[in-house]
Amino acid sequence: MATPNAARELRAETEIAAPAEHVWALLTDFGQLASWSPETVRMVPLKRGGLRVGQWYLGVNRRKAFVWPTRSVVAEVTPGRRLVWDTPSSGAQWVWELEALGPGRTRVVHRRPVPARLSLGSRLVAPLALGGTEEHADELERGMATTLAGLRAAAEG
Repeated sequence: MATPNAARELRAETEIAAPAEHVWALLTDFGQLASWSPETVRMVPLKRGGLRVGQWYLGVNRRKAFVWPTRSVVAEVTPGRRLVWDTPSSGAQWVWELEALGPGRTRVVHRRPVPARLSLGSRLVAPLALGGTEEHADELERGMATTLAGLRAAAEG
C-alpha cells in the first residue's frame, strides 16, 4: 500500500530571468519539456485541437530499463499562468504555476498533488519496478527540480 509520504504533494520552485510569456512558450513545447525531465521521454497529443482543456496526451516514461505509458488529460489552461493535467493511471495531478515578478522575471512552481489517492496500479507497480512508492515520490520531486532547472536554462539562455 502507498504510504501518506508517497502520496504527499511534491513541489519544486524556481525564479527565471525571463518574462512569463517566454517561459510559458517553452513550458508548453512538450517536446522540449521532455528533454529536461529525467523520467518523461515523450508526450504525444491523442486528440486534435492542440493544448486545451480535455486534450489527452500519451506520456512515455522511463526509469532505468523500465518504460511505461500514462494517459494525461488537460484539466486547466490559463495561458501564461497555469497548466494542469490529471494522470488517471497514477491518481496524480501535475500543476505548473507561473507568476510574473516584475519586468523579465518569473516564478515557476511545479506541484504534484494526489487529489484522492494513488491508483492501485501505482501502488502495485512502484514497489516492483520503481524502487518503492516513497522512493519513487522522492525521485519524482528531485526530477521536478531538474526539469525546472532545464526550463530556467532554456529561458535564460
